[in-house]
Amino acid sequence: MIIKNINNFNFENKIALIRVDYNVPINNNYEIIDDTRIQYSIPTIQKIICEKGKVVLISHFGRPKGKRLKNLSLKFLVPFLTKKFGIPVKFCDDCIGNNVINKIKKLKSGDILLLENLRFYKEEEEENYNFGQELSKNGDIYVNDAFSVAHRNHSSIITTPKFFLEKKCMGFLMKKEIENFKKFFSGQHKKPITVILGGSKVSSKLNIIKSLIDFSNFILIGGGMAYPFIKKKYGGKIGNSLTEKYSIIENTLEEILSELNKKNKNNILLFPKDVVISKTFDNNKNTKIVPIHSIPNGWIGLDIGPKSIKYFCNIIEKSKTILWNGPLGVFEFSNFSIGTKKIAKKISEITKNGAYSLVGGGDSIAALKMEKCEKKVSYLSTGGGSMLEILKNKVLPGIKSLYI
Repeated sequence: MIIKNINNFNFENKIALIRVDYNVPINNNYEIIDDTRIQYSIPTIQKIICEKGKVVLISHFGRPKGKRLKNLSLKFLVPFLTKKFGIPVKFCDDCIGNNVINKIKKLKSGDILLLENLRFYKEEEEENYNFGQELSKNGDIYVNDAFSVAHRNHSSIITTPKFFLEKKCMGFLMKKEIENFKKFFSGQHKKPITVILGGSKVSSKLNIIKSLIDFSNFILIGGGMAYPFIKKKYGGKIGNSLTEKYSIIENTLEEILSELNKKNKNNILLFPKDVVISKTFDNNKNTKIVPIHSIPNGWIGLDIGPKSIKYFCNIIEKSKTILWNGPLGVFEFSNFSIGTKKIAKKISEITKNGAYSLVGGGDSIAALKMEKCEKKVSYLSTGGGSMLEILKNKVLPGIKSLYI
């Protein structure tokens, strides 16, 4: 089985149905806060335009749950995309049906048509055969360039490609993502290898630790990820810091700690020494710095403290390969962003000195951008959930569906 890439096709007079991920963060004025995913999709679209092909873009936006919500329409992207490509980008207020087909028939070579939010149909999230088939009528060649949703079992990702038989491929972004993760796990990189995991979604990342025990030299745990371990392993007092029900993750924690002990690798899993705590979950200045295992009841750990920053940065300093996913604190609050930003800066510094760094997840990318370091890492992945799944050594559904 093979996967074709975009270079295997000539798109002249062909309609390319491209699955992109334009689920970008916006402010209240519908201004895009981070256009990384759009920027990364441009080379694929430009290749098709240059070959005098026609482009039909499909994406989701937000969580409309099958309802047609005006505030979740993709129409706001038209002026932005028009400016990016230097040509008028057309829009259709649906993604399947005769209206769409008629608009596509009027396309000329080099035209771009953006279709309406896929998730206005509940069938998109149901891996629905009929919906997938209807979407397939919108193009001659299917191109998946949405790595960030390649872990989803959704119709446009899984079902639609089936109707294109051999006329399907991955775009430049998807190809680059796959190549960089293959490279990361290939054993080509120099040791020590350090993995940094943060964020508040503890349960989604615990199995990643299992997959990385034999691969990594150090696994640094921060953010909401750290507190369950501190409670389980050290019997620490973590105040009100837990973000998920402890009972749900306790068994997995036990398995990880048992496996580390069995393999005599307890020293690779490392935690913060101290944390910045507060009584309220907001950007207040009423804070204290305490050891991570001694957080008083009623207090919440919201950032790693100065000792932790120094400890983690010292480990990063001597690393030759780095993978980072997830913030080390509630960095969206400026008073609790110091730890995450310091880690971002340190990663960019060692990259400059020759280390290989792979960073993914929206919050990690945002932290790099805060420090103007996003172009100072080896590879910036657009995947959040996809990155987490691929780190579990899984073949993502969106990649599997491209096999011929």
